[in-house]
Amino acid sequence: MNATIETTERVETLIIGAGQTGLAAGYFLSKRGFPFLILDANERIGDQWRRRYDSLRLFSPARWDGLPGKAFPAPGWSSPTGRQMADHLESYAAWFGLPVRTGVRVDRLTPVGDGSGDFVALAGETRIRARQVIVATGAFTVPRIPDVAGRLDPAIRQLHSSEYRNPSQLRDGPVLVVGLGHSGADIAFEAARTHRTIVSGKPHGELPFRVFDTWRARLLLPLLGFVESHVLTIRTPMGRKAAARSRVLPAPLLRVRRAELDRAGVERHESRVASVLDGKPVLEDGTVLDVATIIWCTGSRPDYGWIEPSVTGPDGWPVERRGVSDVPGLYFLGVPFQYGLTSMLIDGAARDARYVVDRLAERVGATIDEPAMQPATA
Repeated sequence: MNATIETTERVETLIIGAGQTGLAAGYFLSKRGFPFLILDANERIGDQWRRRYDSLRLFSPARWDGLPGKAFPAPGWSSPTGRQMADHLESYAAWFGLPVRTGVRVDRLTPVGDGSGDFVALAGETRIRARQVIVATGAFTVPRIPDVAGRLDPAIRQLHSSEYRNPSQLRDGPVLVVGLGHSGADIAFEAARTHRTIVSGKPHGELPFRVFDTWRARLLLPLLGFVESHVLTIRTPMGRKAAARSRVLPAPLLRVRRAELDRAGVERHESRVASVLDGKPVLEDGTVLDVATIIWCTGSRPDYGWIEPSVTGPDGWPVERRGVSDVPGLYFLGVPFQYGLTSMLIDGAARDARYVVDRLAERVGATIDEPAMQPATA
């Protein structure tokens, strides 16, 4: 028993995940003077962005991509790349001296069981005991790949969108992109520059006009931002309807829409991949596709199975209210539509994190002292 105590590290508050929401929570905790520790499974802060495809650009302008206390270091109306976002997260943690320990993957989180209400996080040989835990591991972590993938000809190269980096990974010959959400549209548009590219899947709406990288952005994005922040929230009937949809359907196409795909020469089929014939993918309408590479842009699912006992509902998402779990001392960040549509965006990290830290502080009886956020550059 003594050996267990000696090898257990103790912290007041443990944050699991050093993405935008985890770091924002760390910022607010530090401003209150709360002791805390952030664990992240990546070797470097921001690696979850560095692993995305090379051409990725954020859908929000830089002026909305800062975190509390520090604006994004780029012209306000520019569109940052994924790697710029990764570097921003890394520099943000260093700027505020946030205690982040990288390369530590939490395998299990469970109540201590001695009546204290504490939790113990197990990460390999490491044991960390905490009074409060904020889970900020991200919403979509486990790739979804249809069962049909296992019956395809082994000669066809298969990648999930989370594995795709650039067209150099594509084999000579036609490319099939399965799924027409944001990633599917971006990757198909890029692949079409060097390969015959086919898309399978139906889009779930799109903006009726091109808004990114044009003068319309300065006129329309502030209005869209207001709607996202104040109308599409769990406090309104429209927001609650959008919330139910957001966890099961892809978002509408924004930067790359059907018109852009058509102009790039992408061959679009709304039928989904349904079966296999002689090792080749077959669409629901019976079309057999002879392709060399398949990129599964079929999304990912959440994974909270490492938290015991289970804290998820039938849909696989944590049972919470604005990030506050029914389990005392346990909180969540980064859940889709945790409060509003912006919960899925960089712009929503500060509001969600502050609310969670406020509730955590109420539990331990503290007050807040927060400086104003620096404005974005013009």
